[in-house]
Amino acid sequence: MTPTTYDKALELNLDRRIYGTFAEIGAGQETANHFFRASGTAGLVAKSISAYDMTVSDSIYGHTDRYVSPARLDAMLDHEYGTLIQRLGPERGADTTFFSYCNTVRARGWQDEGECHGWLGIRFQMKPGAPPSEIVLHARLLDHEAIDQMEALGVLGTNLIHAAYRHRGHLRRFTESLVDNLAGGRVEVDLLKFSGEGYGFFDNRLCALQLVESGLTDAAMFLPDGEVVQPAETLYRRPVLLLRGSFDPVMRLHLDMLENARTGFREMVSPDDESRLMEICEISLHNLLRGDGVGPVDFLDRANALQALGKTVLISRCPEFHRIAAFLSRCTDKRVGIILSIGLLNELFKPKWSENLAGGILESFGRLFKQGVTLHVFPWKNRASGEIVTADTFRAPDDSVHLYRHFLENRRIIPVEFPHEAIPTCTGRDVCRMILRGDESWRDLVPEAAWKMADRHARLEIPSPS
Repeated sequence: MTPTTYDKALELNLDRRIYGTFAEIGAGQETANHFFRASGTAGLVAKSISAYDMTVSDSIYGHTDRYVSPARLDAMLDHEYGTLIQRLGPERGADTTFFSYCNTVRARGWQDEGECHGWLGIRFQMKPGAPPSEIVLHARLLDHEAIDQMEALGVLGTNLIHAAYRHRGHLRRFTESLVDNLAGGRVEVDLLKFSGEGYGFFDNRLCALQLVESGLTDAAMFLPDGEVVQPAETLYRRPVLLLRGSFDPVMRLHLDMLENARTGFREMVSPDDESRLMEICEISLHNLLRGDGVGPVDFLDRANALQALGKTVLISRCPEFHRIAAFLSRCTDKRVGIILSIGLLNELFKPKWSENLAGGILESFGRLFKQGVTLHVFPWKNRASGEIVTADTFRAPDDSVHLYRHFLENRRIIPVEFPHEAIPTCTGRDVCRMILRGDESWRDLVPEAAWKMADRHARLEIPSPS
């Protein structure tokens, strides 16, 4: 059975090896409160503080332009942990693992309808006298009432401290325990990072994958250098061009799609926004055409290939286009463009992608285009007949022909210009078969940075012919 929040707090309170401080800004001292309510508080809590006033906060942690930010959280952890070690290290450091838990949060205020979110972190020792380890997460508070958000934050903070000491060796268990005793839809955790002692070789991209896989968020993101980032902070006021695909393997076709769609998309944004354009390659846990899951090694292979090509990667669990569009529109108020093939365009008209919506396909497209999202459609060539299909010549299902023409004429759907003679007819599966046949021409279809990944996946996915 899942232990209650009270049980977790009591267990830690009674563990004489653990001792630390709490500093919470923005939604009460709700995490510390759980430990005060449980018995044995003196065994765990050295200090609890809440510096709500900005002047007071700045006098303790230094000035900042943004109070709910990773920079403020880092300053809080630096100060609180450093002070704790300085004051208590000489006296009890030989048999105590010290910790400092901090959060900085924007909860619902009076007549406030803005985004409610916060940064939470714990800096702690894995054993007495050890250098510090650190775990940081970003959470969105989804309850409508401030009192409910505060309660959820207290549970989340308690879960984080408990997991840091009890589940740090098991990523899935750690991740899923963060929302113990919280009903679905109350919090979303879209960033989780481990660093410091014991995590020198840990790949935080696996945290991004686990958050999405465990349902704590719809999508997580990391940059070409592998740094895991909070999507809304990174995409704030930036236009976004997203390429959806399985990237198995990454092909030159994907790079061509981005390059040619970029030309048309830039015409739709202001000169100032053009320089801030963010290009993203999205790997979905549910491939739209095949429905395959993505395992950790498989995921890292694809991510490594895309990052080697300088691409920012988004991992998501949003097979429906309207869901990924809603996610991106929540992160930025600038224009969003989604690149897709004719094959995926055809998929959009299938009932399975709108069967859970009361308004069916009309509601699905309404949600997709609600925030001004545009679809940039790459042409396709039939390898047998040589027929070229573009967004202009694409034939929608009979009951959607007029709907499709409306989207096309109003530039919600935009054809991507590409030389017809250069349109490849080979798919990723074809590349795999070419590799197994020993046909070296596959290397012309795949960028060099993805050769190793393509070769390994081909031999794993398609049995070698006898």
